[in-house]
Amino acid sequence: MASLRVSYLLLLQSILAFADGGSIGINYGRLANNLPTPSKVVELLKSKGFDRVKLYDTDSEVLTALANSGISVTVALPNDLLSSTAADQSFADNWVQTKISQFYPATKIEAICVGNEVFADPNNTTNFLIPAMKNIHASLAKYSLDSAIKISSPVALSALQSSYPSSSGSFKSELVEPVIKPMLDLLRQTGSYFMVNVYPFFAYSANSNDISLDYTLFKQNPGVVDSGNGLRYNSLFDAQVDAVFAALSALKYDDVKIVVTETGWPSLGDTNEIGASQDNAASYNGNLVTRVLTGGGTPLRPQDQLDVFLFALFNENEKTGPTSERNYGLFYPSEEKVYDIPEVAGSQSTLVKGSKSQVPPTSDVTKTHVSAKLYLTLLLQFWISC
Repeated sequence: MASLRVSYLLLLQSILAFADGGSIGINYGRLANNLPTPSKVVELLKSKGFDRVKLYDTDSEVLTALANSGISVTVALPNDLLSSTAADQSFADNWVQTKISQFYPATKIEAICVGNEVFADPNNTTNFLIPAMKNIHASLAKYSLDSAIKISSPVALSALQSSYPSSSGSFKSELVEPVIKPMLDLLRQTGSYFMVNVYPFFAYSANSNDISLDYTLFKQNPGVVDSGNGLRYNSLFDAQVDAVFAALSALKYDDVKIVVTETGWPSLGDTNEIGASQDNAASYNGNLVTRVLTGGGTPLRPQDQLDVFLFALFNENEKTGPTSERNYGLFYPSEEKVYDIPEVAGSQSTLVKGSKSQVPPTSDVTKTHVSAKLYLTLLLQFWISC
């Protein structure tokens, strides 16, 4: 009986490993004057099952609140510190010592974003990026943290010269030699990943006459066939991610993993921001959560599970720009939901727990996948308890 039990355990564990989906994290921005205290935010994250959070700085109160929470944290070195970090190794050393090492490992810092969308920064900080990344990595090594904490830098999709069709994906030529290749070399050498921010909303809002809303919201649709490789896409998100994969492949960096560090949909926008609404935001984020957690990669990389950070945790009333910028949050500052989507629990979809959500799984296949995964999990727990 013991040997039979072991055989069943091994079989079930292998099936579960195959069935596992990617991960969902959340961006915790704080450009607002009415947000809950960091300790309350940590309680909210835990209550909703988020075990990964991405910050835009290294605020000590936030990092202290996240200590011993079990939540993995991605922090950021802001763009306005890139020049100092690039020019002075001692500045980088001091930043890592005061902002990272004194909080780690109680606070599970897993990655550092060196800058954010630097290529789109109007302050022209691009030339500082690679030296800053190298200095931060050297500082991590000095404190024996380089194997535990990855470094990268979130890139906007506007860094692509071409993104349609996906198979034609390529980086802007002026970025390739001076920045993109050196960054990818560093990511490869350190075992890190390429961070990219992906917003199908922008493409849809600017081209709503040509792009299907259902295609953009992960709903049932005929799909779009890539004229270059014949692959069929059923969501704009997958097509945009594969354009980045194609751009990496064109430079011979197929081995570098991608993490989507931002994606989301606004629940409110200006009159010219076509598609911004609560219903569409609920559909996009809800169907995205289901799509990621139930497994499977993109058409170009079907075996690569997706790791995604939703944007954002809260509506932020001090953000500038169009109305949409202040309305990407899943929650109001009062902690009330802006709309319902399935909640997240580690790498497991909690569609059962969130069954009152108005956002359905994207297909019957997804429902079957979730049900089978839940059944196998319960069966594995039963065998362990025997």
